Amino acid sequence: MKKIFFIILIILFSPSIVLSQAKKEKNVTANSNDFFSKSYDYVNDFEKIMNADQITTLSNTLKAFEKKHLYKITVVTTASIAPYNAFPDYALELDKYLAADPKLDPTILIVVSKQLRQIQVQSIDLIRYKLSDSDTQSIITTYAVPEFKKGDYSKGLELAVEQIMNKLKTY
Repeated sequence: MKKIFFIILIILFSPSIVLSQAKKEKNVTANSNDFFSKSYDYVNDFEKIMNADQITTLSNTLKAFEKKHLYKITVVTTASIAPYNAFPDYALELDKYLAADPKLDPTILIVVSKQLRQIQVQSIDLIRYKLSDSDTQSIITTYAVPEFKKGDYSKGLELAVEQIMNKLKTY
């Protein structure tokens, strides 16, 4: 009788032990997107390096370009890339995060950090025949960086975006 009672107890409590799980704490890791902003527009100046008029002008330019040519260009400024260690990793994960939402999915994502002195351009593979990596690098070094060195991030972004749009209009 004791054996049967013991076996019944083991059977009753075994599933609850096997099926119960400890509650895990939610950590922000390099693979987690919890730290990205929930809303994005054409120009997202999280680092506050442009004034309201500059943001509006660039946003209107990008919006009009998307309506006419169907290429969405998104600009993001950020002072920090934590928890990432490398700027390209941050930009790639941000691009993946934005691509998950069809309303936000950019054709080209430009990520800039004045504080970290970094710029990264992410683009979809389908436009590589119009805008190669070397084209992008040339545009950034020729148009954006000289203005960034003068402290005029808005003008640098405006010139770089204008050149990227010109490349995308061709063909």
